[in-house]
Amino acid sequence: MTEIPLLEIKDLRLSYATERGPVWAVDGVSLELRRGEALVVLGESGCGKSSLAKTLLRILPRNARPPGGQVWLEGVNVLAFPEERFRREVRWLRMSLVMQAAMNALNPVIRVGEQVAEPLLIHRGWSKSRALKRAAEVFVEVGIAPAFLSRYPHELSGGMRQRAVLAMALIAEPDLVILDEPTSALDVLTQASIMNVLKRIKRERGTSFVLITHDVATSSELADRVALMYAGQVVEEASATTFFRQPAHPYSRLLMAAVPRLHQREKPVGIAGRPPSLLDPPPGCRFAARCPHNSPACAQDPEVIELADRHRVRCWLPVGGGVP
Repeated sequence: MTEIPLLEIKDLRLSYATERGPVWAVDGVSLELRRGEALVVLGESGCGKSSLAKTLLRILPRNARPPGGQVWLEGVNVLAFPEERFRREVRWLRMSLVMQAAMNALNPVIRVGEQVAEPLLIHRGWSKSRALKRAAEVFVEVGIAPAFLSRYPHELSGGMRQRAVLAMALIAEPDLVILDEPTSALDVLTQASIMNVLKRIKRERGTSFVLITHDVATSSELADRVALMYAGQVVEEASATTFFRQPAHPYSRLLMAAVPRLHQREKPVGIAGRPPSLLDPPPGCRFAARCPHNSPACAQDPEVIELADRHRVRCWLPVGGGVP
């Protein structure tokens, strides 16, 4: 019997209304995540990674148009739920989010413990004392002393605030936690510490993660699978082992060549050019203008090719492939 994916995204689309026209931040994204897996979504700034996260949780700004496509959570299309049902049954209970800037995610005039306990008060109907006791247990799990429950956000360091936001996302024990650049503003040692916490939680709880980042080195610590986004689209999806060792899309290969490595004689090489505007994306392959393998076929929108089990590439000429 085929296992039902925990999360299955089908042709997800999202645009923002602007004075110059719609900006297509998420344009036909399809992904799959199984229970207990960690999926890393990589890509340059502005490629649509954060918009993807906000679309999944349905916490979009006012100028966002209603998303299209489907988001299946264990066989149920939750994107079709009315807002109130989604809030009551899905957001924070089945899926939660760790925001990019922890200080902005915390209310500066409310004690940290009360904010971490809030999902249990609202969604579970727990008493305040019971919710705070559980918050203390989750604080220990993420590496914060329970004494800090009574502190205000400004009294915590950057790393401790990030752990507190992680505790808030974990407290209702959701199946899936989405992390949007959780270590981007932290020093290297704190980044490593946060990643160790995530790996332990994944191992002990079986929690699934979607980690959104542009940091290839950090993401490799947690990833079971990798999806690479470019200009609002996923251009390659593969197991972490395949992606980091044998990427197939030209963009993936150039990206990996730009990452510095220990004991590497060759200097990292940057990727020439800039990503296209999502306000007016070019026809055909969106990476064509920067691709060293550009061919006449690239003037048409490339198909998604499955090279192996769960290894998909949006390209006319992936490594090992050929021009049709």
